[in-house]
Amino acid sequence: MAPDRPFGINPEDFERALREAGIDIRDIIGKASEYVDRTSVNTLASLFGQFVQPEHTRPTKPEDETTGETGSGVWVIYSIDDAGEARIEQVFPSELEALRAHRDNTDERRRVRFLPYGVPATALDTP
Repeated sequence: MAPDRPFGINPEDFERALREAGIDIRDIIGKASEYVDRTSVNTLASLFGQFVQPEHTRPTKPEDETTGETGSGVWVIYSIDDAGEARIEQVFPSELEALRAHRDNTDERRRVRFLPYGVPATALDTP
C-alpha cells in the first residue's frame, strides 16, 4: 500500500467522485426548483409537510413586572417570634446580598423575603 493511498483510493479519484456527486445534486435541486415554480405553494407544503412540521410560534403573553423586578423595595431577613409576629433583623438592597447573609442560617424561624416600599412589616406576620 502506497503512503498516498492509505485506503486504496487515489486522491484524484476521490475528488472526481465528489465533484460528480456535487453536479448530480445541483441537477436534482434545479429540477425540484423548476417543479416548485410550476406548482403552487400548497403543493410544496404537502410535499415537505410530511417531513418537516411548520414551526408554530405561540404568542407570548405579556407579563406584568413585579415590584421585586422593578427594585422598588428591599430584601429583609426577619424572624417570627412565638406569637407569630415578624421582627426585621437586617435589610439589604439586593436578593443576592440577603441570601449570602442568610446562607448559614439554621433557625427555622429566620427567613428572607422581598418587602416592597410602603408595605408594613406586619405583612410578614404569620396568621
